[in-house]
Amino acid sequence: MSSKPRTKPATERRDELMNAAEKLFLERGFEQTTVEDITTAAEVAKGTFYLQFSSKTEILDALRQRFVYNMANTVTTAVEACKPPDFEGRLAGWARTCAIQYLESGPLHHLVFVIAPPPNREGLTRNILIDSLEELLKSGAQGGAWSVDDPHLTAVFLFNALHGAVNQPGNEDMEMREKLLAAIITHFFRSVGVQG
Repeated sequence: MSSKPRTKPATERRDELMNAAEKLFLERGFEQTTVEDITTAAEVAKGTFYLQFSSKTEILDALRQRFVYNMANTVTTAVEACKPPDFEGRLAGWARTCAIQYLESGPLHHLVFVIAPPPNREGLTRNILIDSLEELLKSGAQGGAWSVDDPHLTAVFLFNALHGAVNQPGNEDMEMREKLLAAIITHFFRSVGVQG
């Protein structure tokens, strides 16, 4: 095993370990992958792994957090591409981008949320994606674009409904996917009283 330069920043080493773990978990499965497999793939010593993570479970938790933050950043970028007062465009951007991200990252999402689920179900009622949708619903209501009695409940409802919709079989077909994305946006609009 060739060793990588010892001068790399800790954050870069951490990313290399996470990238190696993600690839191996997806190829071999979480249970079948060892810490040694990860360190071999990342070309680092085992001690380097334990400087960053205490276990495979901890690196999986880090992958889950990275998945959510990357997704949230992508969704935020799509929403911000539409400036107020185009609240309908912002809501459509949120729904479409979030759905696409889930559709395109199915195996990774399945790994970090289904095969090795988080310790509690709080993410279904409070996470940065739900929070961003709740803020969008509030700002749209304040801007007169729609009326929402309970922005948090509506955000939770829409987020979880979107999850269910993208998990349906047949979404690999691009024509079906486009129909699904259009239907999701329509349901988002209807939920806030917009005809779209």
